[in-house]
Amino acid sequence: MSDPFVVVGGDAAGMSAASKARREAPDREIVVFEKGEWVSYGACGLPYYVKGEIQSLEALVSVTPEEFREERDIDLRTGHEVVAIDTDARTVTAERESGTVTQSYGELLIATGAEAVVPSIDGTDREGVYTLGSMSDGKELREYVARARDGEGFQQPDRGPACRYLEDCTGPVGVVGGGYIGIEMAEALAANGFEVNLFQRGDRVLKGFSDETSEYVADHLREEAIALRLGAEVTALEGGDRVEAVATADDRVPVEMVLLGTGVRPRTALAEAAGIELGETGAIATDAYRETSAPDVYAAGDCAEATHVVTGEPTYVPLALTANRHGRAIGETVTGSPTEGGGVAGTAAVKAFEVEAARTGILDHEEARAAGFDPVSETVTAKSRAGYYPKGGNVRITLTADRDSGRVLGASLTSEYGEGAVHRSHAVVAALSEGATVADLENYDLAYAPPFNTTWDPVLVAAKVLGGHLRD
Repeated sequence: MSDPFVVVGGDAAGMSAASKARREAPDREIVVFEKGEWVSYGACGLPYYVKGEIQSLEALVSVTPEEFREERDIDLRTGHEVVAIDTDARTVTAERESGTVTQSYGELLIATGAEAVVPSIDGTDREGVYTLGSMSDGKELREYVARARDGEGFQQPDRGPACRYLEDCTGPVGVVGGGYIGIEMAEALAANGFEVNLFQRGDRVLKGFSDETSEYVADHLREEAIALRLGAEVTALEGGDRVEAVATADDRVPVEMVLLGTGVRPRTALAEAAGIELGETGAIATDAYRETSAPDVYAAGDCAEATHVVTGEPTYVPLALTANRHGRAIGETVTGSPTEGGGVAGTAAVKAFEVEAARTGILDHEEARAAGFDPVSETVTAKSRAGYYPKGGNVRITLTADRDSGRVLGASLTSEYGEGAVHRSHAVVAALSEGATVADLENYDLAYAPPFNTTWDPVLVAAKVLGGHLRD
């Protein structure tokens, strides 16, 4: 441990690891290379910044570069892009404006994150086509929205019924992709007066959720005047210098801007060039302690695999909590206390206007069968609060289990915004993590008070119904 602990990447995994290592080893030299200017920021908040609910980019920053340097004594080098790793010499090479630097390491963490997927279609390089994968992306989108609202947008002549948020609609836009970013950005743009066309290649939004959740969210998007175009594979983004239309096999939709929300992929080029192994998911393969195939080289966050708690197999789930948790564990490991950091259940949540949705575990029956299970699912609708309480709504839960063992495999939940679908998913996460059966889940001692719940929480209702099915 005489050589520095070096981190490549200054966001969730990287800065969590550096901070934890500093707390555990006050005298250890810790060096972090970050190619951009921003570190330790909440990228998940970018749609709400674009929407206008969050007023400044700085509000998304958890800890500033100055605080890391001055208060935590971490040698944070922004504007440094690591371009090579030599695992034999145990060095990294970084480029900066003033030249190239080489840094030795005792232990190295690769936390290079993920990048937005740009589909292989014509026109993605036209002006007016955006992605949302970084703080700079968010800044550009916010500036575009501001220009459009000030009457400086590139407006098309036609206006549809979706222009109901502002007196003067700013024009039709396209969102490609019906996942988390696509839905969150559809809300953000609609709230700013744009006529939003949401293009989804498949036959439903939120593919990783249950069919029932997808249908419920899709219906609500339509209620909010989103022009939802399912089964619409985009073939080109047409126009001159600037995008003017989204073309599909069956249609051509005029737009003034396009947001690509077609997913992310792990940034692995640096690791690959260093001879570090990738897993079947395409992300960097690691052991339980996040160590890669190269000795003393670790990987965590959106560039690395994790272990699924249901299947025990590697999976790729690029989410913030996983990055923070695994980064923190690595910080302990490299300072002398080997720590695993735990598996993942694929737990995620999304807000779509006045609906909230959550998912966890394995829901797709084909995926469950491939993992050796015989899946069975039940969907129930139950009250979110006591029936006599003056507020409340419904929670819809699809619960999936293995027919033979009764083991809980996953759940997908929706409710009106604020009625607890997301927080109720946590009980299912606990069941997945401990390998609980549906019978076990039926007997969870969940909290009850009329303003928050019914006597039988909707999760317990779903477990009872599915348990009855399994016992028949």
